[in-house]
Amino acid sequence: MDLFSHGRQSQIEQESPLAHRVRPRTLDEFIGQEHIIGPGRLLRRAIQADQLSSLIFYGPPGTGKTTLATVIANSTQSHFITINAVLAGVKEIRQAIKDANERRNLYGQRTTLFVDEVHRWNKAQQDALLPHVEKGTIILIGATTENPYFEVNKALVSRSRIFQLRPLTPDDLRRVAQQSLADPERGYGKLAVDLHPDALDHLVDVANGDARGVLNALELAVETTPPNERGVITIDLAIAEESIQRRAVLYDKEGDAHFDTISAFIKSVRGSDPDAALYWMAKMVYAGEDPRFIFRRMAILAGEDVGLADPQAMGVVTSCWQAFERIGLPEGRFHLAQAALYLATCPKSNTTMAFFDALDAVGREREADVPNHLKDGNRDKEGFGHGKGYLYPHAYHDHWVAQQYLPDSLQGKLFYQPSDQGYERRIRDEVARRREAQLAAMLEIGDWGLESGEVLTTSPVNKAKDAWLQRTISRAGRNLSAQRDKLFELAGIQRHHLVLDINAGTGLLTWEAVRRAPEGGVWALTADPETGQALRQQAERLAEMERPSILIGNPDELNHLLTLRGEADLKFDRIIGRNLVQLAIDNWQLTIGNLAGWLANDGRLCLIQSIPRHSQRLYQLVDWPDAALRDKVAAAEDAIYHDESDPLVNWDEANLAAALQAAGLDVQMSSERQSEQRRITADHLARWFPDDNAYQTKLSYAQRLQAAGLTAGEVAQVAGMYGRKLQNQIVDWRSTVLYIWGNDGAGYMGREVK
Repeated sequence: MDLFSHGRQSQIEQESPLAHRVRPRTLDEFIGQEHIIGPGRLLRRAIQADQLSSLIFYGPPGTGKTTLATVIANSTQSHFITINAVLAGVKEIRQAIKDANERRNLYGQRTTLFVDEVHRWNKAQQDALLPHVEKGTIILIGATTENPYFEVNKALVSRSRIFQLRPLTPDDLRRVAQQSLADPERGYGKLAVDLHPDALDHLVDVANGDARGVLNALELAVETTPPNERGVITIDLAIAEESIQRRAVLYDKEGDAHFDTISAFIKSVRGSDPDAALYWMAKMVYAGEDPRFIFRRMAILAGEDVGLADPQAMGVVTSCWQAFERIGLPEGRFHLAQAALYLATCPKSNTTMAFFDALDAVGREREADVPNHLKDGNRDKEGFGHGKGYLYPHAYHDHWVAQQYLPDSLQGKLFYQPSDQGYERRIRDEVARRREAQLAAMLEIGDWGLESGEVLTTSPVNKAKDAWLQRTISRAGRNLSAQRDKLFELAGIQRHHLVLDINAGTGLLTWEAVRRAPEGGVWALTADPETGQALRQQAERLAEMERPSILIGNPDELNHLLTLRGEADLKFDRIIGRNLVQLAIDNWQLTIGNLAGWLANDGRLCLIQSIPRHSQRLYQLVDWPDAALRDKVAAAEDAIYHDESDPLVNWDEANLAAALQAAGLDVQMSSERQSEQRRITADHLARWFPDDNAYQTKLSYAQRLQAAGLTAGEVAQVAGMYGRKLQNQIVDWRSTVLYIWGNDGAGYMGREVK
């Protein structure tokens, strides 16, 4: 570039719009989108480590898609090429691929290709990129305002990480405006600009999450407002209102906003919420949606979701539609509102869905012949007897008579089930009575259509054998899997979340968290060094940027462990764990309080916790010939599990809930009684009834029985009976599992503990 070209380029930069001039150049300057580039997030780590894979940024205008690509361009060591899909075609793609191959072969340098508005390319243009993305010749970064799952080649989507950018928050937009006013080189830092707070609030409010909208309005206000006698450019509310007057509504008649908004409208009407229905319909009309499209969807809803609960609904919608066609806008909006309000407030029934059950039955059932008496007898009544036996309903009382109408193979099949809403409530009992009479008539005349051999037993041939097989199959694995699945359902982990597994153990929760938060990050804490090393070895199988961070230490060492990694400022969206109390048995209340401090705003602490106090009692596993001895053992065991001096058993659900509440969390919980198969071995019996010199670290079961008042002879009698009846036997071992979760109080309304 010569001197004149450089000067011309500098002039162009200075004359470009404010939104372009102040575009962030580094991650530290970037504002918003903390859910994907906040501390600890996968994308931030990948940018900082220069280990990017192909990416697609998806989100509304003005949320930072192109800006984020610029930040990546300034951070990566790879060659960066930018293409706009509106202006470029296959020729430009081929040239970019050629340059990428040359740099790879000559200098060993990677190439990153940024394609703005990638959805504008047709399938052939997108296909041209695919083999080069597959081979790693280029790293693709695409930006789109359209849902990539609909508008981008599925093969490209499957090879890319997709990050959804959200509209910026009001606080983000204020920071954007203030940053541009303070920047002396690219913004208005050299000017004396007095932006009134109410003016800034107006700019932020009307921009509706669009940073470009705020900056464009601010630029217009500053550039068109002369300074006063003191040289100060004053931007008050009146000037701000002139600079940006109409709220930008995110709505594209062929994009996600279109489908999402009509979906919200239909669901609000179906849910009988007239206020929400009017809001979503107003948003569509405000954005220029064709009212005929809205009427069409309301007509569908009148048949699908109202049906016979209010037979007038379809007539109201079609009448309003016809009136709109004759009157038009703007007065036709009254008819839109009338139809929407009628549908939102009338009774609902989806019993017309019975038709689709019938369609399904037709598709699955074998070809069913029309019953003989329902066949057309005009042509062959005499020859084949078609139509013979048909009962003409109008010849009977109430114009109805019981007779067969369904094919033989479907007799007794119910498709239509009247609801208890509106008009259907009036006909429900009558429909049921007629069905009962019809069924009785079919049975009476022996026309049921089932052969005796069709009713078959489903019981096992050998019940004793089947029961034995069920007992010998352990449910331990299934129980743990079910616990894990329920915990993650309660945790509600999203793909971008930062997750801490506080008691990783074998990784039961860790690996599921890695699967569920691929664009966030997972940290796993384990107190056992051997377990930690095993987890790290397993993590080696994953790509470096996808591995969980394995921390070895106790929960009270978490701050120290993260500080060593330079991650002391992390806040976790979800903290999960299993049997945390047993891990920190002496100070678990303090541990919970400390963990709450690591939660992000709106974060959630989710725990699975077995309750030893409610675990299996040994005396319940055997049949007792001596009732008096049984009662003494039962009382002794209950005393063991209610020993207030024993930290293993001196707490229950209420104590755990109180600890979470004391940590400032809004708590909910539920418990389950679970059962698994256990084989009682000689080792179990040896631990329960040890020799005098064994197991001295804590009181054994036998010693506790004696402490509760049983004599040595009675304890020996219990030991002998357990040995005879339990050794090498498989028993149902019952336990109580508590699911308890606490939400950060800053982000949730208070909830009562259940």
